[in-house]
Amino acid sequence: MKNFIFISPNFPTNYWMFCRELKKNGLNVLGIGDQPYDELDYNVKENLNEYYKVSTLENYEEVYRAVAFLIFKYGRIDWLESNNEYWLERDARLRTEFHITSGFQESDIPRIKFKSKMKDYYKKAGIPTARFHMVDTEENCLAFAKEVGYPVVAKPDNGVGASHTFKITSDEEMKTFFEEKWPDTVYIMEEFIWGEVNSYDAIIDSHGKPMFETGNVSPVSIMDIVNEQQSSLFYILKKLPADTRKAGRATVKAFGVKSRFVHFEFFRLQRDQEGLGKAGDLVALEVNMRPSGGFTPDMINFAHSTDVYKIWADMIAFDETTMPAGASAYCAFVGRRDGKDYVLDDAALSGKYSKQICMEDRMPDALSGAMGNRMYIATFSTEKQMAAFYKDALTCR
Repeated sequence: MKNFIFISPNFPTNYWMFCRELKKNGLNVLGIGDQPYDELDYNVKENLNEYYKVSTLENYEEVYRAVAFLIFKYGRIDWLESNNEYWLERDARLRTEFHITSGFQESDIPRIKFKSKMKDYYKKAGIPTARFHMVDTEENCLAFAKEVGYPVVAKPDNGVGASHTFKITSDEEMKTFFEEKWPDTVYIMEEFIWGEVNSYDAIIDSHGKPMFETGNVSPVSIMDIVNEQQSSLFYILKKLPADTRKAGRATVKAFGVKSRFVHFEFFRLQRDQEGLGKAGDLVALEVNMRPSGGFTPDMINFAHSTDVYKIWADMIAFDETTMPAGASAYCAFVGRRDGKDYVLDDAALSGKYSKQICMEDRMPDALSGAMGNRMYIATFSTEKQMAAFYKDALTCR
């Protein structure tokens, strides 16, 4: 029996479904988390063979000892994974130190976590990227802004989501950025891309071949949602465009991705941009070597009548799957903000779209910055129907 250590199986709250499918496939699923066992959701408990509680997952030594204990009790660990951006570096360090070879190692982290390092691999894939400058002095950054033109975007070179990202539109705002940026953090500054974020989401086998592919579109960027406290919206595509599929597969090959669930982000240009392409072309944004966040796996399932939790677990256990994709639709996410005076209140929105809504719930506080406070997930056969839903969900008085 293969031993699989799942880091933080209780958060995000839907991740117990990865554990369920692993257990169904005959793996010994061992969880490490910092929530007391008695407080775990029933589904988490039912789908773990053992749970080891640490006082905090932030304490590496505690987590290290937890892994060591599980090895002592169960023998060699075949897989260790969290499927969570926040723990990617931790996962890689644990794999390296315990000689778990089925995933990224510490030496892989720079190219998959540092935005500046990703650009070399995108070049190998033949996909253009924004011009950039590693933030050093205010004088040099002003010179870069003059070269590429305002606005420019500054963000941590190794960051999660849109945390502490700045859109800078003037010399005065450049000065503010230098006053507010984290002093011990390395930042990258890039020319602004006038585009809509399109993603390539796939489960990749041990040979670097896709077992399942789809994608999503974010009409409003995560950066704007976080910085401007906008309502959140994105949707799973009914059909993955051919150019996104081609770019995604080229990126998989360039980065040497194997045995992973990935979420790659691209800009689809909304206007011609010199050195990048024509309107409609794809430009690389960043790679995420884990599933798209929040309830996106569930949305993919709703959109394509499938089960990506099972496909992923089949990849782990068998390196192939018999899980088919069924009929497809658009699957829309909207995250509404507390305090906004929406024309349709929650009850009215739920009632009007009761036949289309698949899920609705409060978002965990840890995800609300990027995804809103109350979320709705709904499926539609046409873009026109989906657009009407977004209008009803987001129109304020």
